[in-house]
Amino acid sequence: MTRRDLFHKWFIYTLGLLPVWVLDAYILPRYPLMGVSPVLLPLAVAAVAVLEGAYAGTGFGLAVGLLWELAYPGGFGALVLYLAVAGMLMGAVSQYALSQSFPGCLICSAGVLGLLDLLRVARGLLTNAAGLSELLQVAVPEFLWSMAWTPLVWLLFRAIYNRVGGTRLA
Repeated sequence: MTRRDLFHKWFIYTLGLLPVWVLDAYILPRYPLMGVSPVLLPLAVAAVAVLEGAYAGTGFGLAVGLLWELAYPGGFGALVLYLAVAGMLMGAVSQYALSQSFPGCLICSAGVLGLLDLLRVARGLLTNAAGLSELLQVAVPEFLWSMAWTPLVWLLFRAIYNRVGGTRLA
């Protein structure tokens, strides 16, 4: 791919991220289910990492983590590193162990969301924010509600991948 083609491809991926972010930040929080809103940005990282591989997953995860930290209050920078590492690991797992398919994306999405919720629960326990049962009453529904959005996010980024002729970078 030429430099122009790469710029075009990542510009289209960025445009694809826009509706996911608008849903995540502005629409879905207004209509919580079971008291929680889904988290869609890690799903976008998982989908792109599965489609494009480890290097691209790292870069996309870094960019999405930066967006997440800048757009939402209360961040301290850890999500940038977390999503970059998650993008790298999911891309590597999909390159070498899983396939570039929806089941692979589903497994990677479950992994990144599960670890994110596990880290949030651990932080809540360490800071004595709430008890384990209260934290799990938020984490489990959030995980399930977020996973329910995986097919939509996968279809969006798969369509972009097919449109821009994405090639995996080894």
